Amino acid sequence: QVYLVESGGGLVQAGGSLGLSCAASGSIFRLGSMGWYRQAPGKQRELVAEVTSIGETTYGDSVKGRVTISVDKVEKTGYLQVNGLNPEDTAVYYCHAVLTPMDSEIPRNYWGQGTQVTVSS
Repeated sequence: QVYLVESGGGLVQAGGSLGLSCAASGSIFRLGSMGWYRQAPGKQRELVAEVTSIGETTYGDSVKGRVTISVDKVEKTGYLQVNGLNPEDTAVYYCHAVLTPMDSEIPRNYWGQGTQVTVSS
């Protein structure tokens, strides 16, 4: 079994910052990419930021310049910092990782349970 456990989130005032973390646990052979997506009510899930296994980073257009992402490969934990929050950042934030389980040679997509981020104006 492989799990992604998220922490952070909550209620933040506009202009503030927020940190999220995501820890992968279980029988993991290899960590590939790791990052975050978010989904606001009535909208499609969108990319926030993601880091590949070789350190290439992709940012969503709506958060570029306001987001920092890092991944500790040894601890298999990712960290996301979002600055300059505004009410449009209100969404459920989901951790995503591509992981190869110990019992398989095939990388698979895994998702965290999601954490609510609410930005008040």
